[in-house]
Amino acid sequence: MSAKKYVYLFSEGRADMKVLLGGKGANLAEMTNIGLPVPPGFTVTTEACIDFYNNGKEFPKGLKEQVIEKIKVLEKKTNKSFGDKNNPLLVSVRSGAVVSMPGMMDTVLNLGLNDETVIGLLENTKNPRFAYDCYRRFLQMFGDVVKGIEHYKFDTILEAKKAEKGVRYDHELDEEDLKQVVEQYKSLIKKETKEPFPQDPVEQLFQAIHAVFNSWNNDRAVVYRKIHKIPDNLGTAVNVQTMVFGNMGDDSGTGVSFTRNPSTGEKILYGEYLTNAQGEDVVAGIRTPQPIEKLKQEMPKVYEEFVKICKLLEKHYRDMQDIEFTIERGRLWILQTRNGKRTAQAAIKIAIDMMEEGLISEEEAVMRVEPDQLSQLLHRRIDPNAKLDVIATGLPASPGAGCGEVVFDADLAEKLQKEGRKVVLVRTETTPDDIHGMVAAEGILTSRGGMTSHAAVVARGMGKPCICGCEDIKIDYANKLFRAGERIVKEGDYISIDGTTGKVILGKVPMIDPEVSGEFLKLLELADKIRDLSVRANADTPEDALKAKNFGAEGIGLTRTEHMFMQSDRLPVVQRMILAETIEERQKALDELLPMQQQDFYEILKVMEGLPVCIRLLDPPLHEFLPDIEELVVEITTLKLTGGDSEEIKSKETLLRKTRALSEFNPMLGHRGCRLGITYPEIYEMQAKAIFRATAQLVKEGYNVIPEVEIPLVVEAKELEMLKEKIMIVAEQVKKEAGVDFNYTVGTMIEIPRAALLAGEIAEHAAFFSFGTNDLTQTTFGFSRDDAEGKFMYHYIENKILKDNPFIVLDRKGVGRLMKIAIEEGRKTNSDLLVGICGEHGGEASSVEFCHMLGLNYVSCSPYRVPIARLAAAQAKLKSQGKKSEVSSV
Repeated sequence: MSAKKYVYLFSEGRADMKVLLGGKGANLAEMTNIGLPVPPGFTVTTEACIDFYNNGKEFPKGLKEQVIEKIKVLEKKTNKSFGDKNNPLLVSVRSGAVVSMPGMMDTVLNLGLNDETVIGLLENTKNPRFAYDCYRRFLQMFGDVVKGIEHYKFDTILEAKKAEKGVRYDHELDEEDLKQVVEQYKSLIKKETKEPFPQDPVEQLFQAIHAVFNSWNNDRAVVYRKIHKIPDNLGTAVNVQTMVFGNMGDDSGTGVSFTRNPSTGEKILYGEYLTNAQGEDVVAGIRTPQPIEKLKQEMPKVYEEFVKICKLLEKHYRDMQDIEFTIERGRLWILQTRNGKRTAQAAIKIAIDMMEEGLISEEEAVMRVEPDQLSQLLHRRIDPNAKLDVIATGLPASPGAGCGEVVFDADLAEKLQKEGRKVVLVRTETTPDDIHGMVAAEGILTSRGGMTSHAAVVARGMGKPCICGCEDIKIDYANKLFRAGERIVKEGDYISIDGTTGKVILGKVPMIDPEVSGEFLKLLELADKIRDLSVRANADTPEDALKAKNFGAEGIGLTRTEHMFMQSDRLPVVQRMILAETIEERQKALDELLPMQQQDFYEILKVMEGLPVCIRLLDPPLHEFLPDIEELVVEITTLKLTGGDSEEIKSKETLLRKTRALSEFNPMLGHRGCRLGITYPEIYEMQAKAIFRATAQLVKEGYNVIPEVEIPLVVEAKELEMLKEKIMIVAEQVKKEAGVDFNYTVGTMIEIPRAALLAGEIAEHAAFFSFGTNDLTQTTFGFSRDDAEGKFMYHYIENKILKDNPFIVLDRKGVGRLMKIAIEEGRKTNSDLLVGICGEHGGEASSVEFCHMLGLNYVSCSPYRVPIARLAAAQAKLKSQGKKSEVSSV
């Protein structure tokens, strides 16, 4: 039986083989096949990586033989030989996962060099400095990536040599200097690994492939996959490609460019390059590169060819491309293209522009933007009227503004963030090992690196503000400070950064909310044309309702009346109502609350004229409105010990007694929701009266209002039947006293498993169901959310017991099954039953998709997530129709 095919020449692959060849390998194959200048090479498949792990981290059978066979093909194509001391073939070895993970895994350049082949490279190029520069780079990358020797140990040797020679930059070292560095690097490798650097290129190659496979599970790659929800079982491909050199002199160079601006979406080339450099110099931020426009002046023919290739690639892939290139002695080579990562602002503009250019359809434009990205557009920005103490300016690498305490260490950034403190991570440049600190930080500031450096790319993906290449600042890690001119900023001092302008500002500055672009509105208009699901918002105040309406909400899916009770002017009245010893005392307090509630409902219903407003009657247990028992005990004890007023002591003791009487062992499953309405019917009657009086008033004023009265925590049809009857009596009374007719509906929340299972019976008395998925998730799993997320949820996700936190992403298997039963049973009884969801899941894309699949009428979420839900609902519809278009990796 022949061995599985693990290795493909670029000429043997295609763009649609991404799962097997990885994104990078598939694109290299595609570019090769459309005739672009791609250095020849081959790809070791993701299957080989998966089998490598299944085989105890040993290469699967047949892999080595296939690699050697493809090396021979490269030798033939290049007229060079692997390990030949006269005309050596040199290759790069790079990872290439199915989903782009920039900087998360490892790369080795110039592989094939040794003490003999470096002489061949020298003689072929007539450039001794170049040859030894390539060798020392290879030794450093091989030692770091393959042998696990910490990067800084190589840097220390290089910096010492530069200091000895009195030079600042690497390229100022001559041939003899680099020879000495090479010998020191080899000595370091031997000292650290207890074995000499391998001189055999074949051994080098297999050790490098082994290291790339291992890098799939390095810490930074695992963290990145977790953040971006990339499956762990995809594996990475390995791309082995003939080296081309950008460090052969001033007619050579290397760079990275996007076909459109990845921050704004503007249709211009956006990138940078370095002359006389290798590719890693650009993305690693070792030198600050030149803008791509300058290439037009330095190498006009190369620039003209590059522009043509950029247009061809964008047209071919029908998306914005991120292209890596090298210029070797005036000849342009394309090393990689992929769909470029971009900010939300850019993603939207690119999608709309490409649609208007005829490159993609309306449906594809909608599918090109990840719904969660839209939240990035709600970044704060610095108030333009604020007086700013600008102490430095760098490259505006990722838009938005952030403020926090200066920290110089990723671990400390994470630690302080967990303590609730806001931080800005300041580094010379970031590396993939800083990923956790970048996640924790409000923003990132680096003194080196360009717009395509690690810090820039990762920050844009996260939607965090970032400034790179800020050479105005000099970082002193030892003393935990940086200098900006004469100014000194210490760890713990506050700075603000503006990732849109590149300004670094001392101290805290006022910030304001952003405005949405025309493309943003156009995208949502497209989404609205496509989607079936209606999108409402959760809003407890007229201000929130107006905000939701401005974001496109088609109604209010949840108004929590208890939030209205918490206002300082009302809380004393609420407490009197709770502490009342008689119905008369309670009614007196309720009479005081009635006009307050009526005004609340009047304002919200008025703002949402013509749109439904679902008002949930009082839900939480009454003790939540009373003081904390321990605090009361301390107050009473203090008053007694200090000779306090006896009447005040007596009053507080009464309050303590009542609070203790109302306290419960498990309040979330206790005396709350409709149980309150049954034991204290006067509370719900007051709220119903307030809703209907507000409705009658608005109808008289000529407004079209649509109130929906929602009864919470129902577990039995008779609860709803009893309370609905009382509500209807109140409605008729208000109609009579106001002399006006109005429409309303009564429904319930489905938030307990029993209610879902008995939905057919409950639907006899309900005009609508609204799934309260926070409580339904708690009661289905038997999890207290606060305890679960605080104590063990992390371990459940980490150990893959659960794929996602079910309080963030709707649990389709359990909670979803109950929802399906409730919808089917409810609509059997009442075919006109309106069904929605009002938990936090209503604004999460995967959950919205599931709601579409179940046939819900609407989802409801916080006002700021309404645009996300609108887009997610449209994408859900397109996916259900089989019109999946690959969503850009952003």
